Amino acid sequence: MTELSAEIEDRRTRAKVWFESLRDRIVAELELLEDEAPYELYPEGPGQFDLRPWTRETGIGGGTGGFLTGRFFEKGGVHTSAANGRFTPEMAATMPGADQDPTYVSASISLILHPRSPRVPAVHMNTRFLSTAVSWFGGGADLTPTLDEQRSQDAPDAAAFHAAMRAACDGYDPEAYGKYKAWCDEYFYLPHRKEPRGVGGIFYDQLNSGDFERDFAFTRAVGEAFLDVYPRIARHRMSEPWTEDDREEQLIRRGRYVEFNLLYDRGTMFGLRQGANIETMLSSMPPMVRWP
Repeated sequence: MTELSAEIEDRRTRAKVWFESLRDRIVAELELLEDEAPYELYPEGPGQFDLRPWTRETGIGGGTGGFLTGRFFEKGGVHTSAANGRFTPEMAATMPGADQDPTYVSASISLILHPRSPRVPAVHMNTRFLSTAVSWFGGGADLTPTLDEQRSQDAPDAAAFHAAMRAACDGYDPEAYGKYKAWCDEYFYLPHRKEPRGVGGIFYDQLNSGDFERDFAFTRAVGEAFLDVYPRIARHRMSEPWTEDDREEQLIRRGRYVEFNLLYDRGTMFGLRQGANIETMLSSMPPMVRWP
């Protein structure tokens, strides 16, 4: 192993350890929410995560898929992975450094939560480390309320979520939040609907300032921000009753989520093309959905 590859392996190992420790803390917090949800609204027994290790069919590595079917979270997934692989020629053309060497190492965490209550927003978060001839971080987090009354960036849940992401960004670079918020708004947009998927958050990719420790600290801050803000939003909303009309609106809005993930999401396309676990890749799909 060359000095450079040893350094890359060490960085990937550190990222992997962090992502897995964050996963464990998020899983514990989500299971606590399952326990805390009021039984008059969520009468079933609390759900617990089913953690399933998997191994890549191509390349080296694998990960752990964490799957939740609960009373508060109708469906949830919190997944980690770490891999060594080789880009397809199509994917190599889009990746920095892959023109010099199409092999790569990676580590990541990704999650999606679809609450049962229409009053509680759905949420997505992922962060990752990827290295070819160059290395970088990417990821972000975004909030998707399913009721029109909550689908404004000035609404209370959206404001709290954005404040948490801004705080994570401000510790890294005072200009980062504005840039990554705009990137998120642009990315999580459905051109065929001419509408955003949700109320946004932040999105960043190919982050390589030349200072690995600084970039890694920022990526950890994004994970910490999510772990702080989303449970607060969920607890604030979990006792609110909802109507059948609310549920109908939720199911229709979930259809937009499906459309985005299957038509536009780069992470989904990357995973499916590079031999990732199909079960974890498609766990972002909501459990029930309706198109009018």
